[in-house]
Amino acid sequence: MKTVTVNSRKGGAGKTTVSVSLAMAARQAGLKVVLADMDPLRSSTEILRSREEAASMLIETNAGKLWVLQETCKRNGCDLLIIDTPTQPESEIVQCMNHSDLVLAVARPTVLDLAAVKETIALVQRTGAPGLVVLNQCPPMRNGEENPVVTQAVERLRFGQLPVAKSVLRSRIAYQHAFASNCGVTEWDAASDAAGDVLRLLAEISKHLTLPRARKIAEVAAAPRSRRRGASPVRLMQTALKRLVS
Repeated sequence: MKTVTVNSRKGGAGKTTVSVSLAMAARQAGLKVVLADMDPLRSSTEILRSREEAASMLIETNAGKLWVLQETCKRNGCDLLIIDTPTQPESEIVQCMNHSDLVLAVARPTVLDLAAVKETIALVQRTGAPGLVVLNQCPPMRNGEENPVVTQAVERLRFGQLPVAKSVLRSRIAYQHAFASNCGVTEWDAASDAAGDVLRLLAEISKHLTLPRARKIAEVAAAPRSRRRGASPVRLMQTALKRLVS
């Protein structure tokens, strides 16, 4: 089993968006996933608690119970544990990082967020855990060209101590629609640009962690969007992800 900690020391960066989106996409890909909500705001819980399977996939907990949770997940054959962390206190964040196979440092491509993400990077360095910076709420590309705000953010982070994920999550209304429907964007509309963003990020993380079905997840993530047009979201995901569980 692999454990991923999702952190940002600045509110509003999108920890919950990343946590919920990755967890639900990984479940669709056939992985057994548990999402641990350690943020006092319980935003992940708010999104997912009305689902029938919430009792088995969503845990409200704290860092002091992490070891017990990990052991329970292992005994139950869990493939991936994702932790939606609080912004404070630092001691709890460090404890999560110390027990993680990968830390995702989430930041928007803004001056204030990039300054704040340095705190997360410093904590990752202190713990020695592998880490990856994930840019969230990035402006969409125009005519195939990346927005200067994003390229400048990547440039500022390039010489830091953590690599920057090649896959970025864009600012898209699909996340709001999905969360209002108590699901992830890959469930809400698998043909959406937002779903493609999440699948590409999941594929990149799967490769880092050598998760089960990592290669097939990458194949689905790389499929042209044109192949996905015309099908309902449910049928589309059933067909596209059938390859992942075969």
